[in-house]
Amino acid sequence: MFEPDKIAQIRAARDQWEHTTLNDATRRQPERPASFTTISGRPVQRVYTPLDVAEQDYLRDLGLPGEYPFTRGVHATGYRGKLWTMRMFAGFGTAEETNARYKYLLQQGNMGLSVAFDLPTLMGYDTNAPEALGEFGKCGVAVSSLRDMQILFDGIPLGDVSTSMTINSPAAILWGFYIAAAERQGVPAARLRGTLQNDILKEYQAQKEYIFPPEPSMRLVTDTIEYGTRHLPQWNTISISGYHIREAGSTAGQELAFTLANGLEYVRWALRRGLDIDDFAPRLSFFFNVHNDFFEEIAKLRAARRIWAREMRETFGAKNPRSWLMRFHTQTAGVSLTAQQPEVNLVRVAIQALAAVLGGAQSLHTNSMDEALALPSEHAVTLALRTQQVIAHESGVANTVDPLGGSYFVEKLTDDLEAEAYDTFGKIDALGGVLGALEAGFFQQEIADASFRFQKEVDRGERQIVGVNAYANSEPVRIPILDMDPQGYERQCARLEDLRAARDGDAVARCLDRLRAAARGTDNLMPPILDAARADATLQEITDVLRDEFGLYQEKQII
Repeated sequence: MFEPDKIAQIRAARDQWEHTTLNDATRRQPERPASFTTISGRPVQRVYTPLDVAEQDYLRDLGLPGEYPFTRGVHATGYRGKLWTMRMFAGFGTAEETNARYKYLLQQGNMGLSVAFDLPTLMGYDTNAPEALGEFGKCGVAVSSLRDMQILFDGIPLGDVSTSMTINSPAAILWGFYIAAAERQGVPAARLRGTLQNDILKEYQAQKEYIFPPEPSMRLVTDTIEYGTRHLPQWNTISISGYHIREAGSTAGQELAFTLANGLEYVRWALRRGLDIDDFAPRLSFFFNVHNDFFEEIAKLRAARRIWAREMRETFGAKNPRSWLMRFHTQTAGVSLTAQQPEVNLVRVAIQALAAVLGGAQSLHTNSMDEALALPSEHAVTLALRTQQVIAHESGVANTVDPLGGSYFVEKLTDDLEAEAYDTFGKIDALGGVLGALEAGFFQQEIADASFRFQKEVDRGERQIVGVNAYANSEPVRIPILDMDPQGYERQCARLEDLRAARDGDAVARCLDRLRAAARGTDNLMPPILDAARADATLQEITDVLRDEFGLYQEKQII
């Protein structure tokens, strides 16, 4: 990017500065005895200059917004044309309670819905199953049937809103409930807009909410990609998620590399199914964590776009420019929130949200200040949404595209994270690809080691957490905590019993038999799943058929 003689002049000037200005300054005032690294442990230099990006070629490595390699953003006008979608993640207790929260959020300026499901739902159990006892509605909403899904979106026109659903192992089944609920509203599948998380690989790597072994799980994911490509042209059939990898303790570089490796693996499975890359790749989406290290997070998001564009175009031969685009949702880092002095979380979230915007996110959820204590209260979630609105309308950062592009520090971080990702891709390939690396425990060990390193730094006081090991106090917490309907569990169980009594049991049995036959063969499983949903089969009844046919996954112990 710079002429050799200019680089030589800058190098000479920097050397002179180190021997004079810098020496004089540090003699008068020594630098703090701190470890100058990112949260991920990446060393941070004292100053960055053109010397650090001298090998960059602007058009090759950065380009212009809306053009390959999309380092500076996927849209030519950035947020000048359209702001990011403010999509607040919500779900608790019964479908009725969560429906009321969705309507409240929409009234407050929320632009899209995002469903959090409770643990029994995530694991494919009905609310009244013995395995679900004590877990109803605690980390999300309980959805055990099509009837629950209808109540969840009662009064919300599904043809007019975009809905994201955070569900993985039983993703195809919950998607079937959603499609069927839309049908009962009179909305055809082709009009539906939204995203299914559906990223099973990161479950084995980090979150551990898996049911079936990897091979049949990947078949289910590929079935949804194929079905969506053919019948739901506006739906993102998978959101390839680094969020949970980071929440489990990974570094920013590991989150970037593991997420993209997973995305490339889904592409390979879809291609083996016989799909054309330009038919399905434009509907792939991503989901990243945005942590406290401001510049590292911005650089991570910029590097992700560049790597994905290159791999789609150069490695997989995609011809449609929309196939090269990485579109992603972001969420502020839940793992960074503290139960101590929870109001301080407002500051953390604001910094993280600003990084997401400067990194070019298409969609953003801001965590609430009380989430280290409970599911967010209405007051807390409103403040979290207002944080995004202040950034959008008062800060001025949405006025220009990629405002930190050209920063020597940000560009160097972007290059370094990209290089680290490709190094990690090589290690994964050497282990036989993503599934081979899973069986070898590579991802799990890498995340565990990074998490252990970070916690040791906190325990030794080398990394300060305000309110925890720095500036702590013993004042009691005085913020309101969400109260859920104490009769919600009983009402949910009664609804399930009523459903089973009122439906056509023979029709349910026939649908489940057809699903079982399809699972034993190679047919796409979405049509029989949809038929079972329409017949009012429950989540667990459908999942149990697949549990019987596919078996359960038991993770190998890594010693």
